[in-house]
Amino acid sequence: MMAGTTPYAAAADNPYQRGPDPTPASVAATRGPFATTQATVPAGNGFNGGFVYYPTDTSLGTWGAVAIVPGYSALFANEEAWMGPWLASFGFVVLGIETNSRTDGADARATQLLAGLDYLTRTSPVRSRVDPNRLSVMGHSAGGAGTLLAALRRPSLRTAVGLAPGTPGNNLNMSTTQVPTLLLSGQNDGTVTPSYVQGIYNTLPAGVEHAWAELAGNDHLSFTRSNPTEMRLLIPWLKIFLDYDTRYTQFLCPLSNSTGVSRYSSTCPLVPPGGPTIPPTTTPPPTTPPPTTPPPTTPPPTTPPPTTPPPTTPPPGTACTATYRTIGSWSGGFQGEVTVTAGSAAVDGWTTRWQLGSGQGISQVWNGTLSTSGTTATVRNADYNGTLAPGTSTTFGFLGTGAPTSPSPTCTSP
Repeated sequence: MMAGTTPYAAAADNPYQRGPDPTPASVAATRGPFATTQATVPAGNGFNGGFVYYPTDTSLGTWGAVAIVPGYSALFANEEAWMGPWLASFGFVVLGIETNSRTDGADARATQLLAGLDYLTRTSPVRSRVDPNRLSVMGHSAGGAGTLLAALRRPSLRTAVGLAPGTPGNNLNMSTTQVPTLLLSGQNDGTVTPSYVQGIYNTLPAGVEHAWAELAGNDHLSFTRSNPTEMRLLIPWLKIFLDYDTRYTQFLCPLSNSTGVSRYSSTCPLVPPGGPTIPPTTTPPPTTPPPTTPPPTTPPPTTPPPTTPPPTTPPPGTACTATYRTIGSWSGGFQGEVTVTAGSAAVDGWTTRWQLGSGQGISQVWNGTLSTSGTTATVRNADYNGTLAPGTSTTFGFLGTGAPTSPSPTCTSP
């Protein structure tokens, strides 16, 4: 735990602007103004557990959050845990996840990052400290590639940070992303080379804020150990895009300290979507579907997504229950989510069913396996989320065509 508990009031026009005015020295410090603590996260909920770090202050409301995933064959505990208390002390909740398998690929790491955020905001012991509308993802190497894929799947994320993201052959194309993206790479990285990162950077759309910093003399593993240059760039970026705190723009637009940076490009002035003056009770714009298909060309939905309280335990005798909510909608389509909750006994496998409305179809499902028969949609658990302890939950999402309705899905087990 960090010493010191000095309270810092939020700015009147931005409830997320917290702490004293930043200076070059404060941004480069190894600890920020907030005292922190940490807890171990058990395995389950779609990933293999990990660690959560967070400010102890409860007087300022909820905090923005970042989920971090390690690279291929690596453990967060060995390679990225140094970042947890550092970032938390600047006013973020940090979830470091361990993957279900150390050989999971980028796609699986993307799935587990999003599962980690869902756990963090819905069922974790610290969910009351997290703002579910200010979430981000970050990862190294294959985890960095997973981070960029997660951003494509969940456009409601506030930002994504790829640390030497991916390996040659992934051919990551970010042309449809809607998430502000920061790429950090090493000048001497022979695994994820500067030219490879340049290729990813070139696909980022002009209408989405993004930046790329190449760290002088760094290799592929430089991000797996304490790296002050990385943090001097990362903290302002997260402050801008998670907290809408434009006091930090001065450090990146233009780059105020180029020490240790061999290359830097950005879409300055780096204006965070939604602006820095959102009141605490206002829900930011609703999500749009994960753009594995081209994103809709019509304006985003005007109705904010409903908030859903943490699922309650189904009544005794019920194997499991399923509840539906619409995440977002647009002309000709929508994004839905179903929460599956075990009853009074553990569940080993689950199946949900519901009736599609007139003109509805389903084009994609994640965290589950889809089959349809006529107007009946059936989704069964994925390999990693079928086992639920009594009263615990998991979620799956899907893209639908047509207009959204309010179905009442059933749940059976096995």
